[in-house]
Amino acid sequence: MKFKKIMLILLIIFALVAILYALLWLCSIRKYPVEYGISFNQYHAESLGLDWQETYLAMLTDLKPKYVRIAAMWNEVESVQGQFDFTKVDWMMDKASEHNTKVTLVVGQKAPRWPECHVPEWSNVLSKDDYDIALLNYVSEVVSRYKDNDELELWQVENEPFIKFRFGECGGFQEELTYDEINLVRELDPNHKIIITDSGELSTWRKASGAGDLFGTTLYRVIRRPSGMILNYDWLPPAHYRFKAKFWGRSFNNFYISELQAEPWFTDLDVQNTTLSEQAKTMTPDRLEKNFDYASRVGASRAYLWGVEWWYWMRESKQQGAFWNLVREKITD
Repeated sequence: MKFKKIMLILLIIFALVAILYALLWLCSIRKYPVEYGISFNQYHAESLGLDWQETYLAMLTDLKPKYVRIAAMWNEVESVQGQFDFTKVDWMMDKASEHNTKVTLVVGQKAPRWPECHVPEWSNVLSKDDYDIALLNYVSEVVSRYKDNDELELWQVENEPFIKFRFGECGGFQEELTYDEINLVRELDPNHKIIITDSGELSTWRKASGAGDLFGTTLYRVIRRPSGMILNYDWLPPAHYRFKAKFWGRSFNNFYISELQAEPWFTDLDVQNTTLSEQAKTMTPDRLEKNFDYASRVGASRAYLWGVEWWYWMRESKQQGAFWNLVREKITD
């Protein structure tokens, strides 16, 4: 008798889960209007053997994105303590302005792209108190320099600061300083909103969703684990993200996709060591088309594409322009 009760309870639980799963897919039928932006990182462009300025200009002139996301990386703008060099960031901001492209500028210890944490080497020997002071001083310098720029649209403070695992060169990442950085940016520049980002599949979003004015989630459909195993999230209904955002108080207009996967996962993080056939296991034009479709069903008002450096590398080095052309077609609709 007891066994039958247990089986009945399990059957009811299974049925409820199946119904909920079916409802999520039904709620994923509707499509939402999405505005597209592009994330760009000069280090990544150079790692592909590209001229990063040429790549950035090609993006602006040919793809014509309305929005770009770039970073004022700490290790680049203050490679020597107390000496600030904004040459590269100034150039990118100026070129964005020339093309009427609005900028999300990332500031903090973490920034998009490997090695995730972009802190200067000199900061590694600082005491905890001195590190905190140095970080906030760098943030202050960046915000003070760009807060009045017409091309600046949003600040992004840190990149996925609240995920509970560390990867890349982030052993010394100070998560607790994120709130100090946010408060400092708000104090120095009350006129621009702040976006905080988080992992789409590996986080609850509890802290990140409430920390800024806007919230951004990553969206990766096919991943490669460190072991080399390839996994996909095709089983996950797009509405999952929308209801998760609503649960934390985020709606269409303040919910973005901060990174929409549009490039493959490389082996050993190196495109040069990853054959094109291996790259095709995690990204093809058909997969990219599906990712666009999936993003339109999530219920986020904006999505920043991840992979422009690779599309350009494929076009220029491999004479394969399918990805570049597909993105141009999609974001200029």
